[in-house]
Amino acid sequence: MVFLLASMCNNFTIHEIGKGRAMTQGKTIEAGARGEASWVVSETDLASRLAERGGESFPAVFSTARMIALMELAASRILAPHLEPGQESVGVLVHVTHSAATPPGARVTAQATYSGREGKFYAFEVRATDDAGEIGRGIHHRAIVDGRRLLEGAEKRRR
Repeated sequence: MVFLLASMCNNFTIHEIGKGRAMTQGKTIEAGARGEASWVVSETDLASRLAERGGESFPAVFSTARMIALMELAASRILAPHLEPGQESVGVLVHVTHSAATPPGARVTAQATYSGREGKFYAFEVRATDDAGEIGRGIHHRAIVDGRRLLEGAEKRRR
């Protein structure tokens, strides 16, 4: 038996339909839905670009921060068709392991797989690979928010 439980998430009604499925905008996001994003590693993607002060040193390989950004992009592509005008999906949790170094010029691809709802958040399993194999994996959660309210809140943080 399928049941509907309506909840409010930042002015956005979400209906949970059993385990691993969510209905938004009258469309169901099934567990197992996939998104993908891919980049060729450029100079601006390297960990070495993080050094700001003398004595700081990072290797000239694909940075963990950029790998996470690519994973977020892959997950956001699953939610994008379900957003109403003015809504954004935002990352709220990342727990990943970066297990292999990737050199400049290599292609990195991130895959996200929707695994279901965890409270008001959308949960994803994420994985990144280069031509030699897996370079990272983990979990990622996203929320759907009102974009205007998000920017207003950010503006209030200016000092």
